[in-house]
Amino acid sequence: MSFAITTSQTWSSPRSDEGTCDHGVMTVQSALHIQICGPLVVERDGLRLDHGLPGRQGRLLFTYLVINRHRLVPRDELVEALWRSPDPAGIDARLNPLISKLRHVFGSDAVDGRVTVQLHLPGAWIDLEAAVEAIHRAESAVAQHDWTRAWGPVLVALFVAERGFLPGEDADWIDQTRKQLAEIRLRALECYAAAELGVGGAEVAGAVRAGRRLIALDPLRESGYRYLMQALAAQDNLAEALAVYVQLSDLLREQLGVSPSPTTRALYQQLLGRT
Repeated sequence: MSFAITTSQTWSSPRSDEGTCDHGVMTVQSALHIQICGPLVVERDGLRLDHGLPGRQGRLLFTYLVINRHRLVPRDELVEALWRSPDPAGIDARLNPLISKLRHVFGSDAVDGRVTVQLHLPGAWIDLEAAVEAIHRAESAVAQHDWTRAWGPVLVALFVAERGFLPGEDADWIDQTRKQLAEIRLRALECYAAAELGVGGAEVAGAVRAGRRLIALDPLRESGYRYLMQALAAQDNLAEALAVYVQLSDLLREQLGVSPSPTTRALYQQLLGRT
């Protein structure tokens, strides 16, 4: 059941045969698949639509509206999201052509509003939303010790989160999304490690890898150390498992002036008792 924990740039999503074309106007229905993490990909019935977006600012506008698609977005907020130094007098001149192009690409009903703007994507599959939903399902499966049920959601959450978000771009909303993806990635690795430990046997090696990756990504997050300690102990490598605790303890003392949490200390004492 193990899989390599590597960054994936592969475009993939659930498929659907639904979706219609009414009088030659493309409508946004369940056959629309949107990848905003990693390279932007918008696909409907095997056709790429993202190539029709109007350049960098058009892609940023579309991505921002996708992320905020469940609310009405004020036009001045859109301008601030797209331009570092927006000119209030030129909002309409800069924004209207981009919105018109989105309507041309996705259909006249896809972008609604004048004072506020909202993107209507009924039935669309969106990778970020899929990752958020998947990590909740994975954590639920792990909480119920249903290790095999955790695999699929873990893969979805991990592969989406590892693709990153709008590389080379800089804005507060972009940073917020990157932080969200980083947290999803850590939670997915935690679920992966827990599932590997739960299955046991040869799968424990996957928990070792996940624990080391967690520590590398967030050295102050104790869960990675605990999973690594448990996995090493399951491989009868108690000495290294105890050394991992010492590594964490020294780091927390140097960086934060604190000791490991009671949960981590209890695990250490448990392993120490096995020596």
